[in-house]
Amino acid sequence: MTRTARAFWLTLPGQGEIRSVELPAPGPEEVLVRALFSGVSRGTETLVFTGAVPESQYDTMRAPFQEGDFPAPVKYGYLSVGTVEQGPENLRGRTVFCLHPHQSAYVVPAGAVTVVPPDVPAARAVLAGTVETAVNALWDAPPLVGDRVTVIGGGMVGCAVTALLARFPGVRVELVDTDPSRAEVAAALGVDFVTPETATGGRDLVVHASATAAGLQRGLDLLAPEGTVLELSWYGDREVQLSLGGAFHSGRLTVRSSQVGMVASARRSSRGYADRMALALDLLADPAFDALITGRSPFPELPDVLHRLSEGSLPALCHLITYDGE
Repeated sequence: MTRTARAFWLTLPGQGEIRSVELPAPGPEEVLVRALFSGVSRGTETLVFTGAVPESQYDTMRAPFQEGDFPAPVKYGYLSVGTVEQGPENLRGRTVFCLHPHQSAYVVPAGAVTVVPPDVPAARAVLAGTVETAVNALWDAPPLVGDRVTVIGGGMVGCAVTALLARFPGVRVELVDTDPSRAEVAAALGVDFVTPETATGGRDLVVHASATAAGLQRGLDLLAPEGTVLELSWYGDREVQLSLGGAFHSGRLTVRSSQVGMVASARRSSRGYADRMALALDLLADPAFDALITGRSPFPELPDVLHRLSEGSLPALCHLITYDGE
């Protein structure tokens, strides 16, 4: 037995459409999930939408349940929350998160979904993939008690890292962005907001998530001796130029990458992907994360939403897609 669902497909760079897809009946170790919400990860998904994924990164950038290949046609996305309609008894009727593209319903292995805790609203749970990235980042370069930390880039990932850093005892956090409207988000997260020009120097750790060469350079300039810039940005096919004169060598500064595709080495021997995702969902019990959801649209409008996000006419952190009536 099959049933029909609807899915978003990128048909050409800069163009997308909603297509009907046939779903198989779930097997004994599979679940049928009816989508409630999905989230648009603005940075990565606009790179995919505009065809800016470098050919050398096609395999690395594949989403877990992606269909098709870059640059297009491709079905992409990884922030989905829904209700299990069929599957093992312990999952039926539960709200779950899955790293699945934007689609009204889907069949996946039962092990691919994570139950959303009862104190986490389903709409907020779409942030789980982003908070998982933030958890991994802070496993890669954890701050020490009393550290002075700056986050450069008040986008979805930067704000998720900021929300976690704000919980560390004695850690003083500044959020840096060129957009003054990010001050409201910083206030909701309980940290200070500054522009690049007014950012405080002498920082022990800088987390860079602006995806600009200027932001990365500013991060290096803000470091104290022996400090680290943790690089979370994804630049696609753009080249990045830095000035590594000045204090870079004399200050023994470090630029370290972090990427969610592997569990951070500091926890790889004791934590798996499922542990990391469960932790991310537990952390989303904090209502401060609601500040990261800055708009919502019904699923049929997703092609236009991605077009407006990619051209910059729709400002957003995480844009929520709703599936009412789908």
